[in-house]
Amino acid sequence: MTAPTLFDTTPAAGLTPRPAAGPTTPLVIGLDLSLTCTGVAGAGWSDIIRTKRRGDDRLNHLLAAVADFVKRADLVVMEGPSYGHAALAGHEDLAGLRVLVRQYCYRHRIPYGVVPPSSLKMFATGRGNATKGEVRSGVADRYGHHTEGVGRYDQADAYTAMAMGLHHLGYPLATVPDRALKALDGCAWPETVAVAR
Repeated sequence: MTAPTLFDTTPAAGLTPRPAAGPTTPLVIGLDLSLTCTGVAGAGWSDIIRTKRRGDDRLNHLLAAVADFVKRADLVVMEGPSYGHAALAGHEDLAGLRVLVRQYCYRHRIPYGVVPPSSLKMFATGRGNATKGEVRSGVADRYGHHTEGVGRYDQADAYTAMAMGLHHLGYPLATVPDRALKALDGCAWPETVAVAR
């Protein structure tokens, strides 16, 4: 394996990302981090990570499980905090989980982006105040990806985050209305994306 190369959001001639969703598509993983049911998604699939563990054991377990999904990613896109939930139980551990995942990505040179919840909803539905069900329906309608059962909303959020990352890099999974595309401007994107060959 050679050293990672860098490319900006416009794929340059001569650079070939490692195969993922297609032979020239970067591997982007979306995350909807949660202490009880984390959503994880890539192009064409989604999954959840569930645990009933508590405290540091839970954080360690979640980080290890997330790491298994993101260790080969070219870009990780995670939903950011929702500051409107002031009484959110476990807010300290949830913030800690976000920092642990960011630090994992940093240590392993995996670029990551952070998507505010309102931007994620806007991208999925065209409205920044959409419900979880509307986001889920938006994912099914636009991408043909249906999330079912426990964690269906977490998977839909993760899928939207992943789709936003691919769109940002110039590899859209589907046509997105201009109104929804404005959501990309409110996100924190890395300047470059590392690609291992």
